[in-house]
Amino acid sequence: MTSQMFESINPATGEVFATTPGWADDEVENALEQTARQARSWALTSLPARCALLEAVADQLDNERERLAALVTAEMGKLAGEARAEVDKCAWVCRYYAEHAEAFLADAPIKTDAQQSLVAHQPLGAVLAVMPWNFPLWQVFRFAAPAVAAGNVGLLKHASNVMQCSEAIEDIFNQAGAPPGLFTQLPIRSSKVADLIADPRIAAVTLTGSEPAGRAVAGQAGKALKKSVLELGGSDPFIVLEDADLDRAVEKAVQSRYMNAGQSCIAAKRFIIVDKVADAFEQKLAEAVAALRPGDPGDDRTTLAPMARADLREEIHAQVEDALEHGARLLTGGDYVDREGFFYQPTVISGITPEMRAYDEELFGPVASLFRVPDEEQAVHLANDSEFGLGGSVWTQDRERGVAVARQLECGCAFVNELVKSDPRVPFGGVKSSGYGRELSRQGIREFVNVKTVWVE
Repeated sequence: MTSQMFESINPATGEVFATTPGWADDEVENALEQTARQARSWALTSLPARCALLEAVADQLDNERERLAALVTAEMGKLAGEARAEVDKCAWVCRYYAEHAEAFLADAPIKTDAQQSLVAHQPLGAVLAVMPWNFPLWQVFRFAAPAVAAGNVGLLKHASNVMQCSEAIEDIFNQAGAPPGLFTQLPIRSSKVADLIADPRIAAVTLTGSEPAGRAVAGQAGKALKKSVLELGGSDPFIVLEDADLDRAVEKAVQSRYMNAGQSCIAAKRFIIVDKVADAFEQKLAEAVAALRPGDPGDDRTTLAPMARADLREEIHAQVEDALEHGARLLTGGDYVDREGFFYQPTVISGITPEMRAYDEELFGPVASLFRVPDEEQAVHLANDSEFGLGGSVWTQDRERGVAVARQLECGCAFVNELVKSDPRVPFGGVKSSGYGRELSRQGIREFVNVKTVWVE
């Protein structure tokens, strides 16, 4: 029996523009069999050949840049310029691992009392990726490029509202010359994920998504004794110290908070401002945010995208209303945009206190929450008073001081005088309820390998 259809809804209009039929159980079984066969073959494929495929995938991404960007804009509402940048970043990560995989996976000789001893890095097999909608291409390639370079094969269970992007990613691999079963997308519901994780043909699982989804997948992977990597939610602090360059801090605050309509795990979400500069920062930020303009995300003049779904807009509005009911101050925005689609006004609220939902919950939309603190010590304390620990940033003209504060933040990615971002050259991931494991860089490619000791007498 075939699962129900998946609908692709344009967030700028609210209209369904494509449907994708879900797979029946026998279709999933056929894909698993093909994946298992390819896993054995790909593991034996030479590293230069694997890297050559990634180069070809990068070339294909370049060739399809405009089409893929337009698809991302249509399916999840990303601004056209941001969508093009996302495609470019996917090509970058493919080329990065094509260039560096040999060094990252090289045997490491170890001096022992054996005649020879070394550490080898060998693929695990099929990696199941459960991916979100907010960066529908980048999140997938972030896992796929290192996994494929390491000799693994991939199965993708993408978010149900971006199935057109999911199909496009598999097509990119196929057009680049990937053998059948190397990368397969599965149009299935989330209820099927547990069975996949339990299947012996799946070697490991990676998930980017919400904390509840992460807990479920981690439990299922643990029960099956399989490696898992989780990149979950974030409520990143943005600490502005009294000696910060306020104009630059505000510029980057707007970029970090309102890019992708605020729908990013590593967006700045809690703006923690030292009292001495709080009034000036609030005024500058509110003015800059009020100048953002919602509109057609395909128009390069638009500066604020719609939210991806109607329910997400309802949730962010409920969080804002709760804060205002408990005494927060509204500096700008605070309501739906009066037009078709899922637009929400770019919003700034200040005076957040512990009884408000906005104090503890992740705000996944175009809403900035401002906190005032007396000094650096209290800023660090407040920044760490969160169940999340993905990213954080510190803004000060004293770099040495910034590094010292960054080291105190309980997060996986700490930035000084720059917004938090993922970059193939450095590890990415979180602590606490933001997950575990690392993606990207040397650490990312080694998450899904067997680190094997070889001892020779």
